[in-house]
Order: sequence, then C-alpha cells, then structure tokens
Amino acid sequence: MPSYAHKRFAYVTPPELRGAAPKRWPVIVVGAGPVGLAAAIDLALHEIDVLLLDEDDAVSIGSRAICWSKRTLEIFDRLGCGERMAAKGLTWKVGRVYHGAREIYSFDLLPEAGHKMPAFVNLQQYYVEEYLVDRARELEDRIELRWKNRVVGLERAPDHVRLTVETPDGPYRVEAEYVLAADGAKSPIRAMLGLDFIGRAFEEHFLITDAVTPADLPHERRFWFEPPFYEGQSALLHRQPDNMYRIDLQLAPHADPDAEKQPERVTRRVQAVLGERTPFEVEWVSVYSFQCRRLERFVHDLGIFIGDSAHVVSPFGARGGNGGIQDVDNLVWKLALVLKGEAPARLLGTYDEERVFGADENLSNSSRSTSFMTPKSAIEREFRDSVLALAEHLPFARRLVNSGRLSTPCSLAGMCLQTPDDGAIEGPMVPGSPCADAPVIRADGRPGWLLKHLGGSFAVLHFGSDAEAPVDLRGLGNLRPELRLLQVNGQGVVQGAGAALGDPDGLARTRYGGVPGVTYLIRPDQHVAARFARFDPDALRRALARATLKETA
Repeated sequence: MPSYAHKRFAYVTPPELRGAAPKRWPVIVVGAGPVGLAAAIDLALHEIDVLLLDEDDAVSIGSRAICWSKRTLEIFDRLGCGERMAAKGLTWKVGRVYHGAREIYSFDLLPEAGHKMPAFVNLQQYYVEEYLVDRARELEDRIELRWKNRVVGLERAPDHVRLTVETPDGPYRVEAEYVLAADGAKSPIRAMLGLDFIGRAFEEHFLITDAVTPADLPHERRFWFEPPFYEGQSALLHRQPDNMYRIDLQLAPHADPDAEKQPERVTRRVQAVLGERTPFEVEWVSVYSFQCRRLERFVHDLGIFIGDSAHVVSPFGARGGNGGIQDVDNLVWKLALVLKGEAPARLLGTYDEERVFGADENLSNSSRSTSFMTPKSAIEREFRDSVLALAEHLPFARRLVNSGRLSTPCSLAGMCLQTPDDGAIEGPMVPGSPCADAPVIRADGRPGWLLKHLGGSFAVLHFGSDAEAPVDLRGLGNLRPELRLLQVNGQGVVQGAGAALGDPDGLARTRYGGVPGVTYLIRPDQHVAARFARFDPDALRRALARATLKETA
C-alpha cells in the first residue's frame, strides 16, 4: 500500500551566527504551515522581502487539513500552485447523510459550469505544504526559509519587533517591521504577548484516523448520525488521494483520549467502518476536541495573527485551513501597500474588521454543527431526531440538518473599504463579493480564465461591446496604487490600453451584469470594491481612495 514519504528540509546555520551583520526584515512570518507559507509567497509576489521561520524541518505528520474549497484553490492558483494541488487532489461533489443504516438524503456541491476550480478537493496537508515549499523556493530572491529556527523571545519597539531565535547552533536575534504569527493553535507568539482566546471549548472529543486500503469506495463525503457500526455516536468518512480514507468517530462522553488511541481499539473501529474483510493499514491517529475560539483582535501593533494562531474551529465544515488562507488573502495586499508607503498604516485595521467577521461566521457555523451533532439535552435530541426523520422526505428539513456546514467564501459587503452600491447593476457581484470566475479568450486567441487576470493588484474590469472604442485609464491621473485595466467584450476582442478579453460563452457578462459600460473596481484579493453602470474616472478615483483609506469617501 502506498505511503507518503514525508519531506524533510535541510537546516542551514543562519547568517547571523556566521558573522553577518543583523538585518531588519520588512516582514518575518513565524510558522511554515499552509498559512505561513501562503503568506510568505503572497508577500514575495508583492515584492516584499520576507523571512520565514519554522521550529521543525518537515511537512506535517498526518493528513490534518484535507478539504480545500473552491475559493482556497483560486487563491492558491493566484499564488502559483493551485493547478498542481487540484491535479493531485481528489475532487468530490456528492455528500451523503445517514441516520443509522438509512440514507436520508444526498447533496451535490458541483458549481455551475464554467469555473476553473472544482467545489472541493481532498488533499492531505503534507502535500499542500510540500507544494507551497516548492513554490516558495521559486521565489528565493524574496523569501528566505529557515528550518529548525524556533522563536523563543519577542521584544517590541515603536518601529520594529525583535525576535530571539533558537537553533541547533545557538540563539540569535533578528528584527522586522512586522511579524506575522502563523504558529498554530498553541501559538508561542500569542503567549509571549500575553494574549488569550475568547469563545467556547466543548467537552466532546473525536478520534481521527487515516487508513490506507485498496478498497475502491466512491469519491464522496459520508456522514452518519448513530451509525449501525458505532452505536449512539456519529461518524464521517472522506476519501483522499493514495487510497487513503479519513475516518472521524465521535467518542463517548468522558472518554480517555490516550486509551482511545491504543492500536487495538483503533483497529477494531476502522474495521467496523470499512468492513470485516477489507484490508487496511492505519497511518495516523489523533484525538481532538471541539473548540470555537478566537482572539478579540488579530492586529496587535506590529504583530499580526493569521490562521489557527488567531482563531480555532472544529474540523467539521472544513473552515480551519480554508479560513486561514482567506486571512492571508485579505491581509497581505494591505500590508504590502503600507510597507510601500501607498496606504496609511490604519489600513491594517480593516484586516481586523473583515477577518474577525469571517472568523465569527466560521465559529457560528461550527458551534451550530457541534450542537446538532452532539445534543446536550433530551429536547435537543428530540429536535435533532425529528429533523432527521423529516429530512428523508421533505427538502425544507434538509436545510436544518447540520453535519458541518461546508466552507464558503466570506462576503465583505457593507464594510468600510467597499463603495456602497446603488443597485443599478443586476447580478450577485455586489461590493464585497469574491469575484466569480468565467472562461475567456485572450488577445492571442487562446482560452483562459477571468480570475487569472484579476488579483495581486487593483484592477478596473470594464464591459464593453465589439463596436465600442476601448476606455483608457490615463484620464485618472497618476494614481497610487496603480490600476490595471481589463476589458471584456463579446466574442471579438477589442484591442486597447490594458488587457482585452473575449467572453465566448457570455458567462462573464451574465455573472457580472456586464451590459456595455458596466465597470468594476477589483481589490488585489479578487473581491469587488465598487461597481458602476458606466465608466466614470472620478467615481473610480473615489472608490480607490476609499479602498485604501487614503481619504474619507
């Protein structure tokens, strides 16, 4: 049976311990998991030098985060490694929900046609980390990775942060204008700053197991309430690449986590799920508890928290890793503009506004999942069982079943960086929405995808007609940050200033309400900042100023 050979990375004595003069980095990222690696890559793509420190020298042990959503894959694609992850990952779209042995309903997550990325792929976290490390190495002129470098001290000054780092060759100090803490749920950086989570920790524990088997089970998410093979609890089964299956089993109240991880007990339970005659090997076992907690604020002067160091949720719904990648997507462009002097430092406060909202959305969904899956009273249990009974026959009841609401993109509608909408444009792409993808034809005649032309910097997305002269951004003056122009027309391509794309299937126009004249301002994180019924240079200038907090809009 296949087994992943966990990648290890060479430790190198830091320059500071070889006599080099100390250097002050624009940004130091602490923690080289998926979130920290993504942050370093994104900073490098924004031409910001970054030092990435990790106390280990290997990718994660165990599959850990496995469900990567469409929005996360689109972000990874912007960073340069989404296609590799989608190709290796196991694509799935069907989920089945059971009560006992009876299937009560199924659901289909496949989005409408005309998107590059699927709804979800399952891919073990160690592959995600490996691919991100490979991508970071391609950007080594901007990113310095240091393995076996553990941060043990932090001192704050008015204009920088000084870290003390422990290595196999001894300690050294290094400085940064900003430190990003991506060091996990037990974040040492958080402890050094005397910060703690707010929220709720639940008593429930789950046993999580990776089992490798030649059994060819469907590419589906299967969830059981009170399964026949595990009476009185709940169970989840996910297929992963390499013939690996993720099995989550709810443990009895007051179960001893150490006893539950004993090999003979784990083997019996996996056998009950897969079948008595199904051969398998257990690759990884862990026990986790439900937590729905976060920091009150994510920005603390020059120290900023991302991913699990900022918030933790239960794994059901795939909201942890996906939420962390959305943190990176939201933060890095703002930090880059501040470091380049193209936006005021207070722009970083909007990371708190937007991602605390996103975290609370995830925490709320996760808490509701926990309450539904593990009812605490006779009334809660009666409600749950009644919903499950109705869900088999009545579609409305299926919306009440909660076995983990799956991660969806966070909308930023109504928040301070977005220009209020006047309702003049049809379609769901209101300010704050993540941009929808669509197939396009490039100027050279080759097919492509709309999102590949958006993101990384501010862009103006203008919809014209084949007979219309292209618009020009020169009338906006010398703006900072600069704007890119992207023009979408009919199947014929109108050449002009900026990129010109054809819309062969009309999906871009449909999804953006793109009648001739409609103009969008798109943020670097592929969210809509503003939209207008016609190209208006003054309105675009005001919207850009609002989106960067350069003036009061």
